This record gives sequence, C-alpha cells and structure tokens, in this order.
Amino acid sequence: MNIADYMQRLGQQARRAAQTLVQATTQDKNKALLAMADALDQGRAALLAANQEDLRVGAARGLDAALMDRLELTSGRIDAMIEGLRQVAALPDPVGEITEMNYRPSGIQVGKMRVPLGVVGMIYESRPNVTVEAASLCLKSGNAVILRGGSEAIHSNRAIAACIEQGLAQAGLVVEAVQLVEVTDRAAVGELIQMQDFVDVLVPRGGKGLIERITQDARIPVIKHLDGICHVYLDQDADEQKALAIALNAKTHRYGTCNTMETLLIHADQAPQLLPRLAALYAEKQVELRGCERSRSLVPSMQAAIEADWSTEYLAPILAIKLVDSMDKAIEHINHYGSHHTDAIVTENWTRARQFLARVDSSSVMINASTRFADGFEYGLGAEIGISTDKIHARGPVGLLGLTSQKYVVLGDGHIRQ
Repeated sequence: MNIADYMQRLGQQARRAAQTLVQATTQDKNKALLAMADALDQGRAALLAANQEDLRVGAARGLDAALMDRLELTSGRIDAMIEGLRQVAALPDPVGEITEMNYRPSGIQVGKMRVPLGVVGMIYESRPNVTVEAASLCLKSGNAVILRGGSEAIHSNRAIAACIEQGLAQAGLVVEAVQLVEVTDRAAVGELIQMQDFVDVLVPRGGKGLIERITQDARIPVIKHLDGICHVYLDQDADEQKALAIALNAKTHRYGTCNTMETLLIHADQAPQLLPRLAALYAEKQVELRGCERSRSLVPSMQAAIEADWSTEYLAPILAIKLVDSMDKAIEHINHYGSHHTDAIVTENWTRARQFLARVDSSSVMINASTRFADGFEYGLGAEIGISTDKIHARGPVGLLGLTSQKYVVLGDGHIRQ
C-alpha cells in the first residue's frame, strides 16, 4: 500500500464530509450519537474480544503496566463510553449560535456565529475510549475527524470504529465523517501532520515523545499538552481528613493518567501530623516515596529525591514529596517545575485559596478537590478530545466549544458605507 496515497484519500474524503456536516441538523447528529451508543452496547462481546487480542499482543511485546492499564477495555469502561455518547447528545449544539449582536452607528448589526473548525486529525496512543470521545465531540461540533490510534490498540479501535460507522449510517450522515487510519505504519502519522490542505487542526494524545514530535514536525496548528506534572499543596490551614483523602486519591485512584498527582507539597507546620499518616496509606498501596531532606527526617524509609524528580511525570506508583515553608514557596515550586496542567490546594483559608487560584499558572486550578477531576467528563463536557495547556484557542479539557471557532456576521438592509 502506498501510504501517501492512502492518507491523501482519507483527507479528501474528510474534507468533503466536513462540508456536508455543515448542513447536518442537531437532530441528525444526536440521532447518530445515540445509534453509536446502541451499537457499542450490542457489540459489547466483539469489543471485549478485540481488546483481548490487543492485550495479548501487548503483553507479548512487553508493554509496561501503565500502558496496559490504558489499553484495557472492561465492561465498566464500555459503559462509560456509552454514557459519554449519550451525554454529548444531550449537550447544547454550539454550531450556528449567534452572540454579541449589536447595532452600530451606521445601522448595521454585528455579531459572532460559532462554526466548526473543519477537519480534525486525532493522533493518540493506547486508550481505545479516545476513539469514541473524539468521534462524538467532533461530530456534535460539526467537524469531520481522522483518527490515528496506536498500533497497540488497532483491533479495539477497528471494532469501535465499526460501531461508529453503523451509527452514522443509521442517522443518514456521511460515514466518512469519522475515519480510522487502518494502517499501523508510522509513516501514516508523518503524512497526516503535513496535510494542511485537508486537516485544519491536530490533537495529539499520548506520551511526551509523541506530542513533542507532532508539535515539532506538524505544518498544521496543534492543540496539546506535553505532560501532566500535577501538584497537591497541603496548606497550614488544611483540614486533616480532607488532606489525607485528597492526597491519597490524587495519586492512587489511577496511576497512568495525566491528571494524577506526581508531586505532593506539604506546609512544614502540617508535615509532622500529616506526612507519617500519608506515608502509611501510600505504603498500603505500594507507592514509592521520594522526598526532600526534611521529608525524610519525618519518614526515614523514604528515598532521597533528586532534582529530576520534581519535573518527572511518573505515570506509576511513585510520588515526590517536598516540605515548604509557605504558600508562596509552594506556588513558586509549581510554576517552576509544573507542566501547567492541574494543581490543587487543600486549605480552609479562603483568602489564601483565592490567591492560589489567581497565581498558579495552570489550565485547571482546584481548591479542596483531587486533581483526578481534571477531565472533560467530570467537568460536564460529556467527554473531551484532549487537555490543552496552551493559552491560545483552547485551554484545559477541550470539549465542544474548543472544537469550534467564530466568525463575524453582519446584518444589514441595503446599508452602504458612507
């Protein structure tokens, strides 16, 4: 197969599909989304069988535990995909919304209309549920999408794509609105990121290496985050029970996700009460702790942290811990070592909490909540196509609005400029 010709064909079909989707009604799109949900439910056995084949191949290839966790489909995760489709169907359709209409002195009315981006190129690794999330959000926002999942999930992605195609067909929408790259050759990615005639924006989701490569080589705008070095800061006015629960959940709820806490910061006044108790809780979960010198004086079994630990996304049961003397020092550490993804403070002092919100330069900043909430589903977006730590166009979990743009509209009645 000629990869370049194959990808060009997908691009041409996606561009035509995007032009068709502009005319699709909200009812048409919702009908397709609900039909996709039904197809996933009815095809549950086939999805699990396809996923088992991917897991078998992944184990043979020696994929690490975090990657295998993200690759696995369970009945519960299929339920979550189905619920995500139904939630997106229930969300308001942003396309065509006209806002900010104002009369100008000339008599014309000027406003803005929300419109699709066009064609989205989605490049991702491991997680098969991203296939559904990307397809649903792109369809509802009126965009065609080209999906290029990782080779480790090809069987799962093909099974899911078949359900998506079935839903589109049942709703009478063009099936090329969602296309899966069927080849696993990496050359397909190289072609996709150069197809500026057919693709309007790229969204990579995966390891830092993948995203760095896409960002460096792409000739198309990219919505991305490089890594998730997330922090929880336990303030001197933190409630102990909240602090224990949040610090434990933020690290151990799931290890292989970008919103998992990687560094725990504790005010020095709180550390004697909290750190030994937290260390015992982490030990039960077999989490390896790497701490600063003052942390190790309270928990001698803790390994010594090195400079690289403060800027490492472990995606594993490993946690860096540092004691700080003030919130100012915590914020200084977060803004220096963090990845601008998600950071949280645990405190009962709301003056200090509001300062934390204002001064931490991240796409999600939280008070008294686990960083694991940094997710489009949890934020009420129905699903997310990714999380952006960029500051232009979209920031944080990218849902429907992040997949649209705006154009000015002008209403007149024979008006001419004098």
